[in-house]
Amino acid sequence: MKRLVLIALLGLTSMANAAHHEVKMLNANDEGSMVFEPGFLKVQPGDTVTFKPTNQGHFVQSRTVPEGAEKFISEEDEEFTITLDKEGIYVYTCPPHRMMNMNGIIQVGDNMTNREQAAKMVEDLEKRAQTNKGRLEKYFSEVK
Repeated sequence: MKRLVLIALLGLTSMANAAHHEVKMLNANDEGSMVFEPGFLKVQPGDTVTFKPTNQGHFVQSRTVPEGAEKFISEEDEEFTITLDKEGIYVYTCPPHRMMNMNGIIQVGDNMTNREQAAKMVEDLEKRAQTNKGRLEKYFSEVK
C-alpha cells in the first residue's frame, strides 16, 4: 500500500512540475506572413502546449511525431491544447497556409530518435513552400 501511495505522489509531483506553453497562429509578425509564434519551442515531457488562433482561418495539424506519440489536428479557429509526453521532434503545420511555410517545430526533451524522419519532413515542407522559404529550416537548426 505504501508503494502505491509513493507512486501516486511521484506522479503528482511530476505533473506539478509540468509547464504550459503558448503558440500563437498569426497572419504576420517580424518573421513574415502566416507564422506560428514561436515557430520553434523546446519543452519537457509532460508539458502542455496551447495553439491560439489569433486571426481567423488557422488550425494546426501534426506532420511528424515521435514513435508512440499520437498525431493531432485541431478545429479551425479554435484553441487547441496538447500534452506532449513522448520525447522527440514534432513538426506541425497550418494546412490552409502550408504553401506559405506556416509550419513549426516542438522539441520535447533531449532524445531525438526521430530526427531523421523530422529532417525529411522539413525538407519536403520547404520544397513545397511558395513563400517564406528557409523559415522551417531555421527552426530545425535550433533542435539540439
